[in-house]
Amino acid sequence: MEKWLKGTIVEKRHWSDKLYSLCFKAPVDAFIAGQFTRLALDIDGERVARPYSFVNPPQDQLLEVHFNEVENGPLSPRLAALKPGDRIWVTAKANGFFTLDQLPQSDNLWMIATGTALGVYLSILRTELPWQRFQQIVLVHNVPYKGLLSYGEVITNLTQLYGERFRYLPIISQEQVDIALQGRILAALEGGQLEKHAGAALTSEKSHVMLCGNMGMIREVSAALEARGMRKHRKKEPGHFTTEKYH
Repeated sequence: MEKWLKGTIVEKRHWSDKLYSLCFKAPVDAFIAGQFTRLALDIDGERVARPYSFVNPPQDQLLEVHFNEVENGPLSPRLAALKPGDRIWVTAKANGFFTLDQLPQSDNLWMIATGTALGVYLSILRTELPWQRFQQIVLVHNVPYKGLLSYGEVITNLTQLYGERFRYLPIISQEQVDIALQGRILAALEGGQLEKHAGAALTSEKSHVMLCGNMGMIREVSAALEARGMRKHRKKEPGHFTTEKYH
């Protein structure tokens, strides 16, 4: 049975249109970067809960989630309406296995996200472990419009800290801008643009790929990776890519 804790909203960030982040305090158990929590509100006598990955690294006291407001959704419009000082329910224990301790060793790590799935990678990247384990890390983020790119200051800080070891590749599918590749992840992968702009080869010998986001992207890119001779990673059968449908 889940143990629920009371949390307090500290800050809300409205990035664009229906894109938000919530920062809150709650005495949750220690968690591993890459895991998710569950947030809830009591609505019409029922506790309505949904999973959200932590954006903050485990060492931060202030907790953070990143989400889209879904029109007529059961919870997200109410989360979007919260303000500092409001209360929220949070599960005491985080869950999930989309964590670095589950991955085999490789030279390069590719982190591929659509939309708000970016957040789970920012939690991982702000810990020491990825920089101890991998020579180079490539973060790929696909959104429809430039205004949906978020956490630019965090990404800039990572670039300043790790230099050539870190590559950030934004991809925008529905408008053309100078700062990003245009199109979808699959096309950029198959056309060679990802590897060209990353300055790194995506191969079974040197790379592990983490895929997090919508199921369409995960299916397409998984198939493209399999066509390169890569296989899905399993605990009993080590592979080359790991997937998680974003909540």
